[in-house]
Amino acid sequence: MLTSILRKSNAWCFRRASCLSLKANRGLASYVAEQVTFPDHPPLPLALPSVGKKKIQLLTRSNIPEIFATRAPHLPATDYLAAASVFPMRANNYVVEELIDWSRVPDDPIFKLVFPQPDMLEPDQLHAVRSAIERGASKSELRDLAESIRGLLNPHPANQKQENVPHINGEPVEGMQHKYRETCLFFPTEGQYCHSYCTYCFRWAQFTAVGSDQQFQSKDVTQLVDYLKANRDVTDILFTGGDPMVMHTQQFARYVDALLSSPGTENLATIRIGSKSLSYWPYRYLTDPDAGEMLKLFEKIVKSGRHLSIMAHFSHPVELQGVAVQEAMRRIRATGANIRCQAPLIRQVNDQPHIWADMWRTQTRLGAIPYYMFVERDTGAKHYFEVPLARAFDIYREAISSVAGTARTVQGPSMSASPGKIQVVGITTINTPSGPEKVFILRFLQARNPAWMKETFFAKFDEKASWLNDLKPAFGEKEFFYEKEYRELVKREGASGQLFPASDSMKYRNRIRPF
Repeated sequence: MLTSILRKSNAWCFRRASCLSLKANRGLASYVAEQVTFPDHPPLPLALPSVGKKKIQLLTRSNIPEIFATRAPHLPATDYLAAASVFPMRANNYVVEELIDWSRVPDDPIFKLVFPQPDMLEPDQLHAVRSAIERGASKSELRDLAESIRGLLNPHPANQKQENVPHINGEPVEGMQHKYRETCLFFPTEGQYCHSYCTYCFRWAQFTAVGSDQQFQSKDVTQLVDYLKANRDVTDILFTGGDPMVMHTQQFARYVDALLSSPGTENLATIRIGSKSLSYWPYRYLTDPDAGEMLKLFEKIVKSGRHLSIMAHFSHPVELQGVAVQEAMRRIRATGANIRCQAPLIRQVNDQPHIWADMWRTQTRLGAIPYYMFVERDTGAKHYFEVPLARAFDIYREAISSVAGTARTVQGPSMSASPGKIQVVGITTINTPSGPEKVFILRFLQARNPAWMKETFFAKFDEKASWLNDLKPAFGEKEFFYEKEYRELVKREGASGQLFPASDSMKYRNRIRPF
């Protein structure tokens, strides 16, 4: 029996070690080798690499003519240049070479995810920008035209600029949002871009005018720690952007180390990292010069007694099928971190039940946790990407009913609206004194006032509705139950996450010791 156990242990260790590349990243290889040895067994030699080394090459709007000339000569490059003049565009060599199937463009889903599409603009907008490009308009003229269009596209949905910014001593805190009591968002200045941009990104405005008032950002570590100390109900810090994983490990560690080492931050239970790096640049955890350092930092967080959750953004199964992304996920999980997966429902990209079922099965098999299915927000090219709520619910219901219970951790479809995250729970017909009424059944998954999460509420069924603003209360009600309080709430100073302290019996009490 003992011999069998040792044989299995050695086999597992060899399989794990064989995925590492000593030549590609000596620091990373030696780090992971330390993690996979067993007591009384010496480290095993590392095998040949399973993934090659790759250096990132960023591609922007200016690269569109060259890319299209070689890979998609049948597409009108000027139309795509026009779209990329209004919406931010960034890709990289991994996305272009390994994710996009160029034989399928313009219908390839990853192509639609990365290259702004002409139809994202209204016909008159596309004509105006294309004409400006063709007549050789100056950069300033083209920029002014683009800004005038952007201003019409609700650049900061859900009133982020007005209602989510917290205060300390009456002064706004830069680079933070605190919409929900337990979770605070922090936007590190060094992480305000991505390895590649998503065409449907609800924070697209942040990438159009760097340094302007469009951005949330901060470098102030002291203020971050002080805010956490002053708001004891905050248990989760979400580093977001942009993408924090574009940062060098030393830059990111400056924030993390301050949170882990400062007295008075025992209320911090979870550090989250919102990132699409696994999809768009998995080599961040494989062969980037500081890949091993980043994984060591992840392990440091876990050993501090905190939970580390990588909030991975996967929009399509194609992003999960490569050797690089699968090995990157294994290495992250080897540090003790968890990976939770979320994405919006996007028309022409993933608006089919089998796509979501495939994603959730693959994520679960790779050890990740399906987390959220979002509804496309009311910003940017919403008309191009939106899916009606009724259709979104049908997609979710069919997909969730097709997977095993281990993959049914995902919640959706969810609207991240101003009052909170609102889930479409169901569609049904209810008999009323005035006759049958077809309704959406709704509930809060998160709310500005946590008490709202206790209520189920109803909206009149509307097959065309795609957002909360399109819905009307059912049963003759004049407004939804939360609306009166919400109107009063937004008049108060500070973010809603500061305004509803937990009762003493419900406050978090740390019971975890560092490893």
